[in-house]
Amino acid sequence: MLGDGIGRKVFKGLDLENGNSVAIKQVSLENIAEKDLDMVMCEIDGALVNLRYVENGSLANMIKPRNFGPLPEPLVASYVAQVLEGLVYLHEQGVVHRDIKGANILTTKEGLVKLADFGVAHKLTEGDITTHSVVGTPYWMAPEVIEMSGVCAASDIWSVGCTVIELLTGVPPYYKLQPMPALFKIVQDDNPPIPNDLSPGVTDFLSHCFRKDARLRPGAKTLLSHTWIQSFRRVFG
Repeated sequence: MLGDGIGRKVFKGLDLENGNSVAIKQVSLENIAEKDLDMVMCEIDGALVNLRYVENGSLANMIKPRNFGPLPEPLVASYVAQVLEGLVYLHEQGVVHRDIKGANILTTKEGLVKLADFGVAHKLTEGDITTHSVVGTPYWMAPEVIEMSGVCAASDIWSVGCTVIELLTGVPPYYKLQPMPALFKIVQDDNPPIPNDLSPGVTDFLSHCFRKDARLRPGAKTLLSHTWIQSFRRVFG
């Protein structure tokens, strides 16, 4: 049974057989172009099977001024560690999320986070390490995606760095610019601007995420062992 809307074409749902709360996304297949069917099926296969309703909403909603605002570093490290664990699994399966950002990270009452919205995710075929299409959200987008030189697992790592800044400051890098100028700056600059008031640990973590050459960016598993993540994982378990 459908309930209230909780997002764009996403509704609370009640399983009438067992009382479980779930999230239901409404996908219209009317007049859909054949080229878009693969994307729809990818989302169904990757995200909508047994999708649970995550009651606390997204991290993007959590950091809005009317709610809690920017989050402290220990909590952000705890959330990012869980995101990286999710990416380790996805990347090992050959899946690139392609739209990591606060709005696509949902949180439970217990402080667990889950990656959501796999609508633009891409599964790399055997022997294929990149895909040449511009998808994602501008302020979180890696330079190789913008230049169409090929999105890869490392493109998600760049977006993780942008998400860290988003959660710590309330806004992603280049947020004062319109999308097109922001995309130009992402490609032109050596790295996105890193706020001066961050700790040395998170600053070093971001410097790894923002290596311009995607081949030099560490993978999710490597970043899980970074001292900034490890120091706060001990606090939060």
